[in-house]
Amino acid sequence: MSDKIYLLPESGRFYKANLHCHTVHSDGRLTPEEVKKAYMENGYSVVAYTDHRNYQYHKELTDESFVALAAYEVDMNEFYKEPGDFSRVKTYHINLYDSRPEEFQEEKKGQMLPERRYGDCHYLNGFIDKMKSYGFFACYNHPYWSLQNYDDYKNLRGFWGMEIYNHGCEHDGLYGYNPQSYDEMLRLGNRLFCVSTDDNHNSYPFGHPLCDSFGGFTMIKAEELTYGAIVDALLSGNFYSSMGPEIRELYVEDGVLHVKTSPVEKIYVLMEGRNCYKEVAAPGETITEAAFELTGQETYIRVTCQDGRGRHADTNAYALNGKEPVLRTYDMQVW
Repeated sequence: MSDKIYLLPESGRFYKANLHCHTVHSDGRLTPEEVKKAYMENGYSVVAYTDHRNYQYHKELTDESFVALAAYEVDMNEFYKEPGDFSRVKTYHINLYDSRPEEFQEEKKGQMLPERRYGDCHYLNGFIDKMKSYGFFACYNHPYWSLQNYDDYKNLRGFWGMEIYNHGCEHDGLYGYNPQSYDEMLRLGNRLFCVSTDDNHNSYPFGHPLCDSFGGFTMIKAEELTYGAIVDALLSGNFYSSMGPEIRELYVEDGVLHVKTSPVEKIYVLMEGRNCYKEVAAPGETITEAAFELTGQETYIRVTCQDGRGRHADTNAYALNGKEPVLRTYDMQVW
């Protein structure tokens, strides 16, 4: 009898998370308390408060049914090409999540920010390494909205993850979904995770077609709903990202990848090259599972599924050693 290799853990339970959120502490319209209330009413258990250039640790909001992750979003912008016209400015936006919020509290009150040195990837990578030493892990945000291309991110190193989907950017110009950037980062040898987020500012009321809440989320599988357990799951890659569909099981047995989902129209397995494995429902029908034999030549695999509304769910990428996936835990040591 062979052992199953669970890519999403067998034990624990899923907790729904929004890992990109703005409040009145930067340019959002809601207080942290109002965000907690609204998101809990919509089935969320975790919110990372990532206000612009403003580190926030809302410890008082964490309880037995909710975890408020300490975080902030930093940026590194080009200088204006035309005075006052930010619409043409390239920018790096980076979420920094705090794995150890009880440590280095005085330093964090100083709001550690990068210098404005756009294009200097050596400096930016050094800044990410420095932030690791304070307990932060970094997420590369919305490259499409940021007007960035391959040359802007090909030399980035040390990131824990990147946004494969950003719901607010989808409203801003259909800039939300970034699978090509994720695959390009993987093909460059970066073994980083991917998340879906809201990046909510709540300029429009709940229920409005342009409301930027509740559209992109990350499903974290953890043993319990505590700050430490959620961080451990994130650093271990025990999650998937989604705009709607669910990925309920993901494991390898006897060299065969098994995927179980909510009803979707397409289940694809992407890899380093252009080849892929796929299972597609007949017109008007849906599927909820698929199995794919691995050859060992894929280099990495990642699953994406799509429902009838065009919404995707995406797993992290898993490197392969022969036919067995190599489960990766993010290294919090400075690289």
